[in-house]
Amino acid sequence: MNGLVSLVGAGPGDPGLITVLGARRIGEADVVVYDRLANPRLLDGARHDTEMIYAGKQPDRHAMTQDEINGLLVERGLAGQRVVRLKGGDPYVFGRGGEEAIALRRAGVAFEVVPGVTSAVAAPAYAGVPVTHRGVAASFAVITGHEDPDKDESSIDWAAIAGGADTLVFLMGVKTLPQISRQLIAHGRRADTPVALVRWGTTPRQTTLTGRLDDIAELAADAGLKPPVVIVVGDVVTLRGPLGWFEERPLFGLTVVVTRARAQASELSRLLEDQGAEVIELPAIEIEESFDGAQVAGAIQRLAAHEYAWVVFTSANGVERFFDHLASTGLDARAFGGALLAAIGPGTAAALVQRGLRPDLVPDEFVAEGLLQAFGGHDLAGRRILLPRADAARRELIDGLEAAGAAVDELILYRSSVPADVPAETLGRVRSGDFDIVTFASSSTVRNLASLLGGLEGLNGATVASIGPITSATAREHGLDVAIEAEEHSVPGLARAIVDHFTREEADVNA
Repeated sequence: MNGLVSLVGAGPGDPGLITVLGARRIGEADVVVYDRLANPRLLDGARHDTEMIYAGKQPDRHAMTQDEINGLLVERGLAGQRVVRLKGGDPYVFGRGGEEAIALRRAGVAFEVVPGVTSAVAAPAYAGVPVTHRGVAASFAVITGHEDPDKDESSIDWAAIAGGADTLVFLMGVKTLPQISRQLIAHGRRADTPVALVRWGTTPRQTTLTGRLDDIAELAADAGLKPPVVIVVGDVVTLRGPLGWFEERPLFGLTVVVTRARAQASELSRLLEDQGAEVIELPAIEIEESFDGAQVAGAIQRLAAHEYAWVVFTSANGVERFFDHLASTGLDARAFGGALLAAIGPGTAAALVQRGLRPDLVPDEFVAEGLLQAFGGHDLAGRRILLPRADAARRELIDGLEAAGAAVDELILYRSSVPADVPAETLGRVRSGDFDIVTFASSSTVRNLASLLGGLEGLNGATVASIGPITSATAREHGLDVAIEAEEHSVPGLARAIVDHFTREEADVNA
């Protein structure tokens, strides 16, 4: 049985611009064949067993030729696999998607096209340039800049292009910018026509250079501008001032290292990216199962028998793993019966709510000491408390509960370890100091990153951001100067603290 090949547009760079159908197809794929300009973050949506094949092309080297790509898609489709061909932008806008579709049709392989947001529209929009605007531009054209306009066989009708649309958008044209400018002026376009060059549009690396048709090539050469660049020619470029937004975000131009576990990094990454930051995810923690089966079974049996007055959760990981064990015994949330629930913070509370349980106690300060203080109004004498949590966690919570007269059953469900498979490229970038901010959401991330890097001396030039005082103390023990500490000890609180720090810093600079 033949498979299905989906020609999916990855969008212009911002991973949030993938279509809903495109993201779904990635999640269903057996194989993903992806391009250089497809944001690698999109691959996180694939199954863990999905085969990833890089088919990127750069002007001076190709990982695969187009014929090889066509052959690969046909081969995997005939083998019955679900294949995603992930292409930057839109598959049919200078993406050679049509050639791939023809090859598949000829081989009898079923295919579909999932359009993507093209950089021809998105990059100018992120740079504050609408390709059309009432009273300024009623039409636009998209032209390839990849061919040499001076060659005899050029397919570009420069006379028609120069006067045929109000706004001209050239893709892949930075190398031929001098010829593009010369041809447009020669065929009647005003020499003073505004031009914008948008590099790495829609990403935190975006830069925008503006000029006139008669000087933009020189300005680009002086700036050393290299691909990928979208070229916008037309009076709409003058709107960039009032309509600029993306490059005004508080963290724009800053690179942040996120050290949370791979499965947990997305929330902090998203919050920081929403404020304009480029995020490097370097998972310094790997969560591993670590439990005694008999101990787990005994705790669940006592829970179902209503022997616990309280169940205290100190992490979303603990919630997830405890409920997995609960389900494996055929039980669900009803097993908690009359037990009261405590959660150390909003993230842990949200994990409980997702499973139909609302915690009775969440402290104002999201650390063990804050939880103990919140318990101050409750009589714990003679009460039995279940505490599902990680191995080697701090003793303060157990000691405090026992001092209040409680009998605590600590239930170890998992442990955090140093990941064994951190990408060498990511480690290399962090070692080189190619970032501005490093975040720590727990003491374990500090210790584990020190292990991965062989010490944290190389981080001293970066701004260190910590989720709270316990983590800050660990960072200082490793020789780091903590510049940012979240007042609310949560992931959203950490993101807000980073934004507030750099907003104040910008205000001080402009004062």
